Amino acid sequence: MDKIKLGPGCFLYPMPTTVVGANVNGKANYLAIAFVGIVNAKPPLISISLSRTHYTTGGIGAHGTFSVNIPSATQVAAVDYVGTYSGSEADKSRVFTSFYGVLGTAPLAAECPLNLECRVVRTLELATDVCFIGEIVETYARPDVVVDGAPDLAKLDAFVFAFGNNGYFRVGDRFATPWEIGETLKGGTE
Repeated sequence: MDKIKLGPGCFLYPMPTTVVGANVNGKANYLAIAFVGIVNAKPPLISISLSRTHYTTGGIGAHGTFSVNIPSATQVAAVDYVGTYSGSEADKSRVFTSFYGVLGTAPLAAECPLNLECRVVRTLELATDVCFIGEIVETYARPDVVVDGAPDLAKLDAFVFAFGNNGYFRVGDRFATPWEIGETLKGGTE
């Protein structure tokens, strides 16, 4: 088997493109991050990891809340902007219309089709980053992206980020059903 060694790197593909919201110095601030993942089902816990030098990191630490907003591909310019400029130098509160949910301290981006409102339950200090584990206390979705009581990936038009080749990519079509497609191998692997 031929493989090329690439060395250690952030090559877990695809990585979700998200916009994290936090109140910083009395104002909503948004930051694009791709270091995000679900880490527990019950209760639903999500991890976000960002540099300790990011402006947003201080706001999350101060309030103990944050939001994870899933943008659609049509919002790529706004997402890239909030990921490129620091809130210490640019007022990013104007990029999205903020609303507040049950916690009252985590700004959510109204334009994003899906929003997760989170309370910090654990903070991990890493080598260069801070990892916040947040409990998802409420989920908000535009009605047009909900099918059978859950967000529909195709309707969200979410996009992903590839760290190695610096690109945004649209998520593709559904091609199989989990917990069913594997049944085609049943009997052949025993």
